[in-house]
Amino acid sequence: MNKDAVMDIFTKTQAVMKGHFLLTSGLHSDTYIQCARVLQYPGYTARLVAEMASEFRDKKIDLVVGPAVGGILVAYETGRFLNVPAIFTEREAGQMTLRRGFDIPAGARVLVVEDVVTTGGSVMEVIKVVKERGAEVAGVGLLVDRSGGSVDFGVRKQAVLTLDVKTYRPGQDCPMCRQGTAAVKPGSRGLK
Repeated sequence: MNKDAVMDIFTKTQAVMKGHFLLTSGLHSDTYIQCARVLQYPGYTARLVAEMASEFRDKKIDLVVGPAVGGILVAYETGRFLNVPAIFTEREAGQMTLRRGFDIPAGARVLVVEDVVTTGGSVMEVIKVVKERGAEVAGVGLLVDRSGGSVDFGVRKQAVLTLDVKTYRPGQDCPMCRQGTAAVKPGSRGLK
């Protein structure tokens, strides 16, 4: 899939939002990518994940892991595509951890996946969980990399869509804050 075809999917599903947003990273942006709007369509999800996961087909992946909430469907569909188990991590008392009886076997080759990253903080937390269990991170797969490709996980990274979306520190660095508009958080964390 070329970038135009991918953007067409994100546009049709209204996944690209404009406004004043508070990102999970704590940064502000005038653009928000709500992957859940794409992931509600199994056909689009399958196409996008196949594009990303095909790059790891020959890497002998044993397990796919994604962070809750955004990475759950991406992990599941990637596991289905690669014909391997898929699990997810969750935050408990502010720490990324495995729950629900999930395990990562020592020595397993793990593909970490996520729907969208800006700084990659959640993915780095999942990588830490994987390594703490003696497994190997074989790569990182993303639907959207908002960093313009600059986020580095120290392993092979494959993104279906790479965008260079400007982010700002809250306050005087943020032009929307200077205009007096309030930042909103449409993602899965911090919702009321």
